[in-house]
Amino acid sequence: MELLDAVSRRRMVRRFDPDREVPLDTVVDLVRLAQRAPSAGHTQGWDVLALLDPADRERFWEATRETDREPDAWLRGVSAAPVLLLMLADPTAYLDRYAEPDKGWTDRSLERWPIPYWDTDTAMAAMILLLGAVDAGLGALFFGVPAARHDAVRTAYAVPPDRRVVGVVALGHEAERVRSPSLARGRRPIGDVLHVGRFGESAAAPSDG
Repeated sequence: MELLDAVSRRRMVRRFDPDREVPLDTVVDLVRLAQRAPSAGHTQGWDVLALLDPADRERFWEATRETDREPDAWLRGVSAAPVLLLMLADPTAYLDRYAEPDKGWTDRSLERWPIPYWDTDTAMAAMILLLGAVDAGLGALFFGVPAARHDAVRTAYAVPPDRRVVGVVALGHEAERVRSPSLARGRRPIGDVLHVGRFGESAAAPSDG
């Protein structure tokens, strides 16, 4: 599949078919593809925790449950996904890498990181997973874990406390197409998005002066 096709066809899937599994080999191939994502200092400071066993996935949904209310349509649809990929960032790996001689940040100060590249790089890897899923004929969804439930997720799977749960990729075959109401907002015009030379100078309507 051409890149433009994969990008154009990518969408967030919210209803998965519980009866169609995704082989481990496919998961391995997708994570290998995600390893091509860029990372600061080639640190590669992220991990993927793959939940393929039904009991493991059920433990995730239990750990992230915030109330005792009945599952809503979103939860029923997404919890049917046969694969959950927890995207974990490792800040310490970046502090270690940038303390090496070729970088020289031996103070290991977080002030040198106004943008947490451990999260950025993990998100880049997740984006490649989403595009790879399209290429593999699968549906995928990236979603976050409620802030109050991060510790519970780490505890449930013995994830080291220094790892950050950046998000989760649900993976499987789409059962039903559901259009998000948010899409009614449409896409911003390119003239509002792309600024040339200075902020406010539109590529679509350049200044006459």
